[in-house]
Amino acid sequence: MITQKELTNVYTQDGTPIPQYSLSKILLIWVVTAFPMGILGWVVAPAMVNVTHSPFARTGALLVGLVWLFVLAMILVYQEAGDLRWSTLRQRLFLTTPRSPRMGKPSARLWWWLIPLVLVTAAFQVLIEPKINNLWVSVFPFFAAPSGFELNTQLASPVARAQLVGAWGIFFLNVILLVFNTFLGEELLFRGVLLPRMAGVFGKGDWVINGVLYGLYHLHQPWGWPSYVLDWSLFFALPSRLTRSTWFGIVAHSGQAVFFTVLILGLVLRWW
Repeated sequence: MITQKELTNVYTQDGTPIPQYSLSKILLIWVVTAFPMGILGWVVAPAMVNVTHSPFARTGALLVGLVWLFVLAMILVYQEAGDLRWSTLRQRLFLTTPRSPRMGKPSARLWWWLIPLVLVTAAFQVLIEPKINNLWVSVFPFFAAPSGFELNTQLASPVARAQLVGAWGIFFLNVILLVFNTFLGEELLFRGVLLPRMAGVFGKGDWVINGVLYGLYHLHQPWGWPSYVLDWSLFFALPSRLTRSTWFGIVAHSGQAVFFTVLILGLVLRWW
């Protein structure tokens, strides 16, 4: 059984202790990730759309912010470990075999948990998330998404769909965005770096606060704050926290990336 001491003294799978961040450092990391994304989403992206007359210019602007998250994650690991070798990244970012929540030992059988996790995450995002977001913006209409800001609304536009036919450049731009969104950027920083280093301040509630910080980091998408906090606390942060494996958050988060990749590919090839 994992003890309270082990909750606030986190170790990698090879036994290396993970230093715990102070509250000020956690909040500073949030600020230097959330504010650039807010500026890119609300200032840079609209300017790029006006110049290029393409709704997909917003994708390029947000990609810059997501790449910054990846760079920041690498900086923090390097400061902590002194190198960026794969063996170091794998341990420090918890890209390892999941561990039993009860015994704390690696167990390959826990990979099977990913199947119900992905299914439940998808069901929440399809059936519940839109209702929460609609209620949120009905109460706070000034948080509603402006026209053309969301990828799903972009893809529903006849003009945007026409621009996608044969547009392999836009397709690969979106693929890169989704990779950084669900793996190299957001998940590596929030689940790989931050989550294992928050127990010293928040104890057992570290996964809840991690989900809250991650949800509110989306200054560029405030219309989804409540559902983001619920979704990413329950389906990304908690499974990663229980198994000490960032792969759980990555896989759960990547379901939407696979969906949009197939959807955009179909539009490029005029499958639908």
